[in-house]
Amino acid sequence: MTTQFVSPSQLTSSELLGATDDLELIAQRVVEGFMHGLHQSPFVGFSVEFASHREYMPGDDLKHINWRLFGRHERLFVKEYDAETNVEVHLIVDASRSMVAEGKWACAAMLAASLGHLAFRQRDAVGMTLFADNIQTHLRARGTADHQMELLHALAQPREHPASENAKVLHEIAELSPRRGLKVLVSDFYFPVEQVADAIAHFRHYGHEMIVFHVLTSLEAKMPVSGLVRFRDMETGEEIVTQAEAIRDEFVAAVDQWQSDLQRVCQNHEIDYVAVESDTPLTVALREYFQVRSELF
Repeated sequence: MTTQFVSPSQLTSSELLGATDDLELIAQRVVEGFMHGLHQSPFVGFSVEFASHREYMPGDDLKHINWRLFGRHERLFVKEYDAETNVEVHLIVDASRSMVAEGKWACAAMLAASLGHLAFRQRDAVGMTLFADNIQTHLRARGTADHQMELLHALAQPREHPASENAKVLHEIAELSPRRGLKVLVSDFYFPVEQVADAIAHFRHYGHEMIVFHVLTSLEAKMPVSGLVRFRDMETGEEIVTQAEAIRDEFVAAVDQWQSDLQRVCQNHEIDYVAVESDTPLTVALREYFQVRSELF
């Protein structure tokens, strides 16, 4: 049977909000779509029981070499892990005002719902925090079916999307869930990059593995428009009017640099950075990402 996928661009905010059952169905379809062709758990490699390093010995799997230590000590070390356990997954989703632009919130909600569905089917405990300028919703990690519906309802219900201009709330979220696990951060990251770096360092201080999903619209990523355009800052309400052709090259270069800076922050902390455009089918984005991960482990 062919699985049909509903992309974010096919849902309006009113259709998504309040549709908990529909969101559950979408999450199931997304997971079925991107799991096709993967032969092992997409969360493989996210061990929550890192034990120690030891020196490399002939025959060790090269995939477990810590190349950062090699750069500092000019000797090879491999990572050792205790027996694998179920992962505690915590979804951290930006619900600020800028996320309502052109399907970004629909994309983020469906992404969180899909990853939550995947974790639940692997019998992992899942928690979630929605944030803007402060914490909007916080649900502790549990693994029950009722809890899964509670998470979906929190994503689907109508809500305010307050303005948010800094990432300081992420430090509060880090303190709320210090138990070591996998943190999935979904945002458009309209924050100073240095604040994002500090927040990621805070999460990593507790030994968490992380995935960062950077959600942008195609307009934000590529600016595929011409003529006179009006830009409105969704957080502050500030507007400017300009000719697209006059600023396109500089605009695209600035976005590329911004994404490169965020990716470098993630690389410095040895975590994954995934750029997602809001009109890209999530089956495609997730399959590509997890295919890479499955080949590494």
